[in-house]
Amino acid sequence: MDILVLGVGNVLLTDEGVGVRALNELQRRYTFPENVELLDGGTSGIELLRHIRKRDYLIIIDVMKFDQKPGTVGRIEGDEVPAAFRIRISPHQLGLSDLLAAAMLTDELPENLVLFGVEPESIDIGLDLTDTVEASLEKLIGAVVDELRSIGCAVIPIEATFTEKARFWDNAPKTY
Repeated sequence: MDILVLGVGNVLLTDEGVGVRALNELQRRYTFPENVELLDGGTSGIELLRHIRKRDYLIIIDVMKFDQKPGTVGRIEGDEVPAAFRIRISPHQLGLSDLLAAAMLTDELPENLVLFGVEPESIDIGLDLTDTVEASLEKLIGAVVDELRSIGCAVIPIEATFTEKARFWDNAPKTY
């Protein structure tokens, strides 16, 4: 299975950068099997089409307006993902909406599509996440790791001891 984890957002607009920040933390904390690629999509749009084509699974991490309390982590999948980008809270989401539409038109949209989002508190100019969204970052990262493990990916903490890694690999689902 060919999997792409795509973190998107603008790190210059406070909570808008949560997708990129979560992706960076995933890369810093875990090792992933060769069939899992992590990509910082930043504020890119249609130019990401070459990265998502021929994937079996696409996981997007971004801010998401779904009328919940700021900092709430949500998960949507399938046809709900392109629909979520119809409510745009930032300019890059127009690009993502176009990307997903183009992928559907060219029949290159991955069969499995999941969006993990965090309800923003602010998307004002600023380099740091708000305290509220920062507090939800662990839950967001954990949700993405759980998703990958649920589909059989061996996601291993980098700081795990040799014994922990050996035990994990002995019990990891076998994928070929």
